[in-house]
Amino acid sequence: MLKIRILGSGTSSGVPRIGNDWGACDPEEPRNRRTRASVLVTTDTTSILVDTSPDMRAQLLAANVADVDAVIWTHDHADHTHGIDDLRQLMHLRGEPVRGYARPFTRAQLEAKFAYALFGRAGYRPTVALETLPDSLTIGDIRITVADQPHGGITSAGIRFDSNDKSIGYATDFHDMTSAMRMLYTGLDIWVVDALRRAPHPTHPTLAQVLGWVGELQPRRAALVHMDQSMDYMSLAAELPSGVEPGFDGLEMPA
Repeated sequence: MLKIRILGSGTSSGVPRIGNDWGACDPEEPRNRRTRASVLVTTDTTSILVDTSPDMRAQLLAANVADVDAVIWTHDHADHTHGIDDLRQLMHLRGEPVRGYARPFTRAQLEAKFAYALFGRAGYRPTVALETLPDSLTIGDIRITVADQPHGGITSAGIRFDSNDKSIGYATDFHDMTSAMRMLYTGLDIWVVDALRRAPHPTHPTLAQVLGWVGELQPRRAALVHMDQSMDYMSLAAELPSGVEPGFDGLEMPA
């Protein structure tokens, strides 16, 4: 069974922000407590982690995950990469570096920032065996298709996962919808998609934009992630149309 687990549903500062800033989010609602954005896509035989957030250790402990078949990085921003050191424990458990994939620009940035993890240093072997993420590849029984998404002055990797006639799309950190993205995200069973906030933002979509794209692309089910402290879970749940829900840390969605 193809499924996705939302490991982290928050934006770069998480919810609450440091200073115990909950914004409009009810602190008594546990689904408002959001770690930084990441997901895990699995079948019975294959497990793929998307991004290594600074909260990855706690996320993998909560999901009871000790190994993955591969890691895909969507882009090189800190909230999506700075948990990379915690892959070292996965490397020790598996006895070899974890397979990793990133688009060319993201790969170059990761290699510059985390050379010690990717190439090893001073007697420490590499943690990750990093390769370039192509437009399509298959890992285990999951077929992966990629489109580059505009994200301010860079691009992020938008990803579609297909297995046994089921499909999941993951779209985070983008601010516009291109024709390649429309093709990628058409006909999905599940779409997990960035909806930062209601107010405009230069590098992320608004709630209204995302709901427009959901209406256009017609996924069977959609969940919102990468949300900031203005996006209260219960308020959103009451206003969203049928088939769309606020994501939360730990939510598992079978396709």
